[in-house]
Amino acid sequence: MNERAPVPTRADYVVWRTATTRWRDDDAYGHLNNATYYELFDTAVNAHLFEATGTNVRLLPQIGVVAETSCRYFREIGFPEPIEMGIVVDKVGTSSIIYRIGLFQGDSDEAAAEGRFVHVYVDNEHGTGNRPVVPMPDAIRAAVEPLLR
Repeated sequence: MNERAPVPTRADYVVWRTATTRWRDDDAYGHLNNATYYELFDTAVNAHLFEATGTNVRLLPQIGVVAETSCRYFREIGFPEPIEMGIVVDKVGTSSIIYRIGLFQGDSDEAAAEGRFVHVYVDNEHGTGNRPVVPMPDAIRAAVEPLLR
């Protein structure tokens, strides 16, 4: 039998940002909609990249596209409290980065959810339909290597 990995805590993450929850983020059951978790993961990672590189990462000759995402849910969260998002990097490869993003709400030291988010870098100079995998830009590598644990 496989044991489930322990619930991550705040100490497991390196950088932080906060998101304001909105009324529309909750589903009919009164908790954060599943799709919103993935929006938060995407926002946390890309906002960090914009800030840490000082550039619009969408305009780089190589861009990160999402190749894989997943989420482990531990407890309910939702409107109206803000959500703190912790980010850590598990692996930096030649063309890919594996992130984990923990979502916290309130005073709990344990994550309410944790996402896995994989960026793979592709050519951005020839448009969609012709984007081979390429090495990530040096600016991206410099922004994410300090997040390695």
